Amino acid sequence: MPLSHPRRSALSEQVISALRNQIASGEWPVGSRIPTEPELVEQLGVARNTVREAVRALAHNGLLDIRQGSGTYVVATSELAGVMHRRFADADPRHIAELRAALESAAAKLAAERRTEKDLKQLGTLLERREAAWETGEAEAFVTADATFHLAVVAASHNDAMTAMYADLGEVLRDWLRADVGAELTPETHMDHRRLVDAIRAGDAEAAAAEAGSYPFLCRPGRFSARSGD
Repeated sequence: MPLSHPRRSALSEQVISALRNQIASGEWPVGSRIPTEPELVEQLGVARNTVREAVRALAHNGLLDIRQGSGTYVVATSELAGVMHRRFADADPRHIAELRAALESAAAKLAAERRTEKDLKQLGTLLERREAAWETGEAEAFVTADATFHLAVVAASHNDAMTAMYADLGEVLRDWLRADVGAELTPETHMDHRRLVDAIRAGDAEAAAAEAGSYPFLCRPGRFSARSGD
């Protein structure tokens, strides 16, 4: 539905908000190309300059990446996620692994104590989806399924601050996983998370924390760069 037409500055903010909502809702997932400028003009019922201004604003904030000759792509789901992605783009991969382990271990411990039946059903579904993605042999499909599963584990902690922080780090962690599994899925990079789900289901907080905190370090030989000390 076309947007209303208040004064120009307010209209620009409306368009920015509309585009941001498309990203935050998952309508335009990370990695996807957004509609072209003419398509957005038609969808929103605003001038080309207003759309261009909004897209540039979201690119400046780190949500979008304008690639000349290719299009505009979603690179983060929020301004903070964009900042996180830029901040940790060149981080030592071991440090990212340690950060992931620390966050997920703490979250899994809380999840074992607070999970609901709805959480358990969701975890079971996403675990099976993760395994199915592995069976396809498509690395990117597996990265997406794995990231979705782990976010659900953190969400089951029912700690909103922890869940928001983990979500904002999402693309950083996906980059780490892409590098870890490589272009092709191989048996040595597969991790079975059934014990993690079982521990959460059983309410065993210590076992859940141990499971979540151990798997990031089971990486392929030579995974880490020389600067990490390996």
